[in-house]
Amino acid sequence: MYYSVIKKTDVADGPGVRVSLFVSGCTHHCEGCFNAETWNFTFGQPYTEETEAEILAAIDHEYISGFTFLGGEPMESQNRPVVYDLAQKIHDRFPDKTIWSYTGYLYEDLLRWEAEGDEYVHRLLDLLDVLVDGEFIFAQRNLRLRFRGSENQRLIDVKASRAKGEVVLWEE
Repeated sequence: MYYSVIKKTDVADGPGVRVSLFVSGCTHHCEGCFNAETWNFTFGQPYTEETEAEILAAIDHEYISGFTFLGGEPMESQNRPVVYDLAQKIHDRFPDKTIWSYTGYLYEDLLRWEAEGDEYVHRLLDLLDVLVDGEFIFAQRNLRLRFRGSENQRLIDVKASRAKGEVVLWEE
């Protein structure tokens, strides 16, 4: 997997101060995407053990609330193994910090993949606190929305949704 940037003090992609990883590779190609260069699966730098160590060190501060995956597309099949592995390490090492992920796919797509036996999706859903789902739709762009770019996107409380068996929206 490749990534474009690590933000060590991100305040735009989840509550509080977070560390964020922008993975490379996306097949959605949304009109008006703010990060279109990350559509290429080899854009940026290769994700390495050193990258992982840098991310874990950046999270290891009291003022960091959590971690966010963005892209590109973290849920592309090529990215899922590394995304899952990092999410598991963050969860194990920092159980009080939240893990968010953005995806252009719908939560229902991930549930379908999970039902079809995709172990990475299954394990990732068990680790995520919030999933921001849905493609960015330029015609529904709204700059006043918190933590999302277009009206169709949802902030899903993954743990509550899994417990209830239906989508539960996240509320701060």
